[in-house]
Amino acid sequence: MLALFRAAGTAIFVVGCIPRKPTTAQTSSPVNPAKLPACVVIPEQTEGPYFVDDKLKRSDIRSDSSDGSVKEGVPLQLRLRVSAIANTSCKPLVGAIVDIWHCDALGVYSDVNDPSFNTVGKKFLRGYQVTDGNGTVEFTTIYPGWYQGRTVHIHLKVRTDGTSRQGYEFTSQLYFDDSITDRVHTQAPYASKGQRTLKNAQDGIFQSGGDKLLLALTKTSQGYAATFDIGLQTA
Repeated sequence: MLALFRAAGTAIFVVGCIPRKPTTAQTSSPVNPAKLPACVVIPEQTEGPYFVDDKLKRSDIRSDSSDGSVKEGVPLQLRLRVSAIANTSCKPLVGAIVDIWHCDALGVYSDVNDPSFNTVGKKFLRGYQVTDGNGTVEFTTIYPGWYQGRTVHIHLKVRTDGTSRQGYEFTSQLYFDDSITDRVHTQAPYASKGQRTLKNAQDGIFQSGGDKLLLALTKTSQGYAATFDIGLQTA
């Protein structure tokens, strides 16, 4: 059973106990925030059509290992801290597989055949890391672009055991403040795609808990950085 708590609020999100493909439901009983663990936990969201288990173990996902090219865009340093929840306490979840993947500055994903593009064999902007002794993984990537029908986002998947059918997985998405995205997308190479057509509030997937999935970005000398906490109860 994956129990999802939000440390700053009163809701508990519960993810069902079916291995590999859990679903999310919300309890109706109020919870005392003081009794919740310190780790921040998020609701599950759809995987989407572009997950490819390429098994690319790397922290810098900007390069395309098929040809050595590097995707251009505003640099983004993303740190994810994964915790195991036990009663009202948290401890680092060590050895979990964490994948992220997202589109490039022009809205294109790698290694997929889409009606708008065919990038099969390309390996940019996707990869995984294994959580260390602190339950942490770090990725170097770029600020994502946009494509028709979606707001700007990064996909996220956490697996307790990627090789076992008994393993559990948690899948969600991470989002960005609209005002920051607007500033980033005025720069090259983003600007060549034109103004995006959808912001957070109009995105149907964002409306299902996206406000709890917003990255708190800090400005760096080159781009942006963010740290995000995830808590899972797998017992």
